[in-house]
Amino acid sequence: MAVAEKTRMSRQEWLTKVPAITATFWVIKVLSTTIGETFADYLSVNVGLGPAITDIAMLTVLAAALTLPLRTHRYTPWIYWLCVVLVSIVGTQITDFFTDTLGVSLYLSTGVFSILLAAVFTIWYRQEGTLAITSIDTPRREGFYWAAILVTFALGTAAGDLATEALSLGFRNGVFLFGSLIAVTWLARRLGANSVVTFWIAYILTRPLGASLGDLLTQDQSLGGLGLGASLTSAIFLTVIVVLVTREQLLVNRHGVAVKGEGPHGGRRRDLAWAGAGAAAILVAGLVLGSLQAAALQNTAAAAGPANTVQVHPTTALGDVSNFTTIATDVQAKVSANDLPAATAKVKDLEVAWDGAEAGLKPRDPADWHTLDGQIDDVLTSLRAGSPNQADCAANLTTLIDTLNTYDGV
Repeated sequence: MAVAEKTRMSRQEWLTKVPAITATFWVIKVLSTTIGETFADYLSVNVGLGPAITDIAMLTVLAAALTLPLRTHRYTPWIYWLCVVLVSIVGTQITDFFTDTLGVSLYLSTGVFSILLAAVFTIWYRQEGTLAITSIDTPRREGFYWAAILVTFALGTAAGDLATEALSLGFRNGVFLFGSLIAVTWLARRLGANSVVTFWIAYILTRPLGASLGDLLTQDQSLGGLGLGASLTSAIFLTVIVVLVTREQLLVNRHGVAVKGEGPHGGRRRDLAWAGAGAAAILVAGLVLGSLQAAALQNTAAAAGPANTVQVHPTTALGDVSNFTTIATDVQAKVSANDLPAATAKVKDLEVAWDGAEAGLKPRDPADWHTLDGQIDDVLTSLRAGSPNQADCAANLTTLIDTLNTYDGV
C-alpha cells in the first residue's frame, strides 16, 4: 500500500475522534455539566473528602481517562463523554479553588481564564492553522482540543458565577439569560457568522446554562427551585445521558461515524427527535416530581399546624435562615457539653445544608452570604482541627449564631 494511501487512511481514522455537532451533542453537553458539578460537590461535602482531596482525586482520574481517547483510533462515544464529564468536574474545581481557597475575585479569575483560553487558541491556530473541531485529525490537535475544553469549563464557571452573583440573577434568570445567549449565537450562525467562533462561544455558554438548569431542579422550593435535590436530579440527567450516548455508540458500531447525523440510520431529523425526547423527559420529570414534592410539603405543613411567621431583618435579602440557626445551635450545645466528636459529626449537617442552598441564597445578597460563608468555614475549621479547642469552637459558633439571628431578626 502506498505511503500516501496509508496517510490518508490514518487521517480518516483520526477524523472520527470527535462527535458530529448535532442536537444530541448539545443536550448531552449541557447535562454533563450539571452531573460534573453535582458529583464534585457530593464527594467534597456529602462524602466528606474535602476540596483538596477531591481536587487531587479528580485530577488523577481525568489524567488517566484522557489516555483512553488519545490511544484509540476512532471516535468512541462512551469514552469521549466520560472525558467531557470529568473535564467538567475538574474545570469547575479549578475555578472554585481560585475563588474559595485562594480568595481570587470572580472578575480576576474570569479575566485570567479568558486570557488563558485566548492563548490556547492562538498557539493552536499558529501550530495547526485551524480551530475547527472537524479537523481534529492528529494527536497534537486532539491535545489542543482537550486543553481548550478544560479552559472553557473553567471560564464558563467563573463567568457564569460572576454574572449570577454580580447581577444577582438567580438560577431562574440564569436559565433564561444563558439560554437566550445560546439562541442568539445559533441565530448568528444561521445568518452567516463564523462556525468555529459560534461553536466555541456556545460551548462556553453551555457551562453556566447547565449549572443554572441543575440549580433550578435541585434547589429547595422556598428558594425558587423545584426541590428535587441533587441526587434525584443527577439520576434523571444521568439516565438521559446514558440513553443518548448508548444510541450514539450503537450508531457508531453499526454504521460508522460518517452517517451519524447525516445518513439514513442517524439522520439529523431523527437525531433532533432523540434530543427533543431527552429534553422533554427532563422537563416532565422535573414538573411531575416537583409537584409531588410540593404536595408532600403541604401535607406535612398541614399536619404540623400553623407555623410562626419569621420576620426577616431588613438589612439582608437572604430571607429565612432559621434552619441554619437551628443546626448551629444544636452544634453549640454539644460544644458547651465538651462533646466535640458529636459536635464535629453534627456540623456536617450545617455544611451540607449551607452548600446545598448556595445557588438560591447567594444571588439574593452576595455580601451577607460571603459573611456567613466565612463564619461557617471558621466553625468547620475549628471543629475539624487535629486537636480542636473548645473555646475556639464556642467562640466561632457564637459569632455565627449572632450573625444568623441578626439576619433573621429574631
